[in-house]
Amino acid sequence: MADAGKPPLKLLLCAPRGFCAGVVRAIDTVERALALYGPPVYVRHEIVHNRFVVDSLRAKGAVFVEDLDEIPDTAAPVVFSAHGVPKAVPEEAARRHLFVLDATCPLVTKVHREAELHFRRGREVVLIGHAGHPEVIGTTGQLPAGAVHLVQSVAEAAAFTPKNPDRLAYVTQTTLALDDTAEIVALLARRFPAIVGPHKEDICYATTNRQEAVKRVAGAVDALIVVGAPNSSNSQRLREVAERSGCPRAVLIQRAADIDWAVFGAIVRLGLTAGASAPEVLVEEIIDAFAERYAVDLAVIAAAGEEVFFALPRVLRDRQAAQ
Repeated sequence: MADAGKPPLKLLLCAPRGFCAGVVRAIDTVERALALYGPPVYVRHEIVHNRFVVDSLRAKGAVFVEDLDEIPDTAAPVVFSAHGVPKAVPEEAARRHLFVLDATCPLVTKVHREAELHFRRGREVVLIGHAGHPEVIGTTGQLPAGAVHLVQSVAEAAAFTPKNPDRLAYVTQTTLALDDTAEIVALLARRFPAIVGPHKEDICYATTNRQEAVKRVAGAVDALIVVGAPNSSNSQRLREVAERSGCPRAVLIQRAADIDWAVFGAIVRLGLTAGASAPEVLVEEIIDAFAERYAVDLAVIAAAGEEVFFALPRVLRDRQAAQ
């Protein structure tokens, strides 16, 4: 038998995992633009936080930049990443007459609109999120400087002092840990009973479903691997959720070559998931790496089904339909 002599390993594969609808839309936006217009296609910031995806698109002709001033005067498409951008960015693009394709996740755009609506109604806006993350920069940048108050923790929520506690609202980053965010929201609600929240939770369906699957697996395994990038917020949250849900060891890795076999040498039950910007090919690569060393018995642990689909930017759909 092929597995003779290999130690047994029960591998619990979380579902759902990997790409969400917003990530699929963003990647497809770049690939469709390359197909319709040819290279180069400029992309402001990593289209999603995954080196494998970025390198694959770069090889096809995508040019990644951090600021619009890195882009020459051109008729080539300029794509905004899934994380969203401050208002000043599309304003600058319009001033330069750049051909923009906005790949911002629609669920991030929802948060932008909520923040704007609260501000127009005269409310101070609290943003629960992580400083420096592109999504937080984008949401903060929808409003004038100083209009958004970033709260990152329960301690910061306890210290926050609004100008008027009766005119207060909150929005959240879409990729946060559900339990941590619930604690912060609960504290804000106790301190400021009049605070207004979103009609529908800002943490996106994909974040929620992936965290729930990890919770179901975490207590039943010796270790859990999250496939994802270090700068991926939703991937980092999956690792944290696993640890808090009873997993003895949870690690974030980008690909099979990063596996520290000294850590995984004596396990008999392994959990495996992937952040929303990690492609399935990397999950399969890791399964194959374990199958070379173990007699793998694979089982899928499902938390929810996902049927969400986001259409590409209209200009791409219209251009393709015309061909």
